[in-house]
Order: sequence, then C-alpha cells, then structure tokens
Amino acid sequence: MRKVVAAKLHGITVTDADLNYHGSITLDPDHCDEAGILPLEYVDIWNKASGARLSTYVIYGERGSRCCVLNGAAARTCQIGDELIVCSSAYIEKHRITEIKTRVLTFNRDNSVRDRMFYDAGVKDDGRMTFAVRKGSPGDNL
Repeated sequence: MRKVVAAKLHGITVTDADLNYHGSITLDPDHCDEAGILPLEYVDIWNKASGARLSTYVIYGERGSRCCVLNGAAARTCQIGDELIVCSSAYIEKHRITEIKTRVLTFNRDNSVRDRMFYDAGVKDDGRMTFAVRKGSPGDNL
C-alpha cells in the first residue's frame, strides 16, 4: 500500500483560531464536498507563513461561510490571515494509482475558490509512469 494525496485545499486563509475548543480544523462543507474531504477525516496541515506542520481531523462549519478555523492546540500554530495547505491522504495499491484523481482547490484571500484542478497519474504502454495537473474536475476532461 502507498500513501497518496487524496484531496488538497491549497492556500486557504485562516479566518479564526479558537484555543479553547477541544481540537480539529473547522472548514466550510462546500469546500470539503468539492475537494472530497469528509467530516472527521484526518488531514495534514502546512502553514505557508510559519512552516508549521500538524495533523488533525476535520469538522464542518457553516455551509457557505468560507471558514478555516484552527481549534485547540492547532490554534497555536497559526495567525488569522495565514495561508494553509490542507491535505487528505489515502492508502492504495500501486496498480490503482491511475484510478485516483486528486482534486485540488486554490483560493483567493477571501477563501473563494480561485482554481479547480486535479492530479492525473497514468501508465504508458512501456510501464513508465506519467503525471499531469489538469484544470477543472476529473469528469470535465472526458
């Protein structure tokens, strides 16, 4: 089994931090739905401003709020306005790499979606791996 990127929110801006909450990251369900991130799913978080790296689980905030709130101990790793990369992962067998189409959303400073793309891995007839970043969603390019 290989650990691969399953979904990514790239450059989402921290809207709040709540040290007194019992943990997690609160995200807008609209963003999670589009990228494929589930509630209670563990994610890795990388702070582009500080370099801090952590993992926690996702809880859904208010739909349409564009929120990104670090809670509990994670609140100490960021400042409001920091840009984060939030990444979920999946374990798959190597031969299934062509089946996963990782969805990636990039964001404007107000957490509106700037770009939608996906990662597309393939295998050539000679067995060599290929990789491309494609615009849109996986179903758009068929």
